[in-house]
Amino acid sequence: MKTGKPAESVLKRSILKQVHHAGNRNSAAVGADCAFFAAPEGQILAWRVQEAAVAGQADMDDAAYVIQKCANNLAAAGAAPISALIGLMLPENYGEDSLKELMKRMASSCENAGIEIAGGDTNISAAVTMPVLTVTMLGTVRPEEKREPAIAKAGQELVLSKWIGLEGTAVLARTRRTELLARYPAYLVDTAAGFDEYLSVQKEAGIALKNGAAAMHDLSQGGVFGALWELAEGSGLGLKADLKKIPIRQETVEVCEVCGVNPYEMRSAGSLLMTAEDGESLAEALRQAGIPAAVIGKLTENRDRIIVNGEETRFLDRPKGADVIAEAMQHFE
Repeated sequence: MKTGKPAESVLKRSILKQVHHAGNRNSAAVGADCAFFAAPEGQILAWRVQEAAVAGQADMDDAAYVIQKCANNLAAAGAAPISALIGLMLPENYGEDSLKELMKRMASSCENAGIEIAGGDTNISAAVTMPVLTVTMLGTVRPEEKREPAIAKAGQELVLSKWIGLEGTAVLARTRRTELLARYPAYLVDTAAGFDEYLSVQKEAGIALKNGAAAMHDLSQGGVFGALWELAEGSGLGLKADLKKIPIRQETVEVCEVCGVNPYEMRSAGSLLMTAEDGESLAEALRQAGIPAAVIGKLTENRDRIIVNGEETRFLDRPKGADVIAEAMQHFE
């Protein structure tokens, strides 16, 4: 495609046609340069921005994950996601078929999350070598329901929903299927590849708000270890977590063993870390709603971040900046 704005026919055919509008909120359209939002009475606006480079077909899933990650970030803050703005910067050699597929993936992800694409911007530039995606998502929240690590208190218990490593397991199971099938049966690999059905934390965040959750933090890059560190750092507290109580699927264990990835540091969208005075009561409320949950530790007055594994005790390391999934992908290439 030529440098500059895509042709209007391309915008209509490969971008706008993929966007489904559900209601009387904002609608993306040719020539509509702004989207307008009004918070319901008694609520405030919240927003989150995420970026991703879409290097190839395998990264199409990452592009769709960006939508879910934004929605998870807002849900963990106590907000209800409502609309997304999508920005695309494309290289000149990017084909219209790829653009259409990319928009389909993102539109489907938005639809599954109950979010409308309110608008965005698409440009083609010789300055980029791969598509760059920017998603800005808007939500609303009542001030008294806003959640952030700073409101956590010492003595509160740590509750984790579902299982760690869901996102990373799904990505590796799809992209490294051949290597995994050489060691494991197809049903295990297929089950692992389907873990992206669990990536939303919107349901558990809503239940947590009604059942005593103080602070919430969704797991993402850096995994459960990264989330524990960030929660403690944001609250100015320490913590003590039991490694054996952190829930993990056997499929994740097997995939990580082949791919040489630490599951506790792997992308883990789909799990929500919460604090509560009565962690078991919160976990039980989640389980009653069909969401697995476990109490894995407690916040402490001092700033020590401790992981217990049987008789072994060690300090939690500061999260690494590198993406262990990306590193695993390079290892196989």
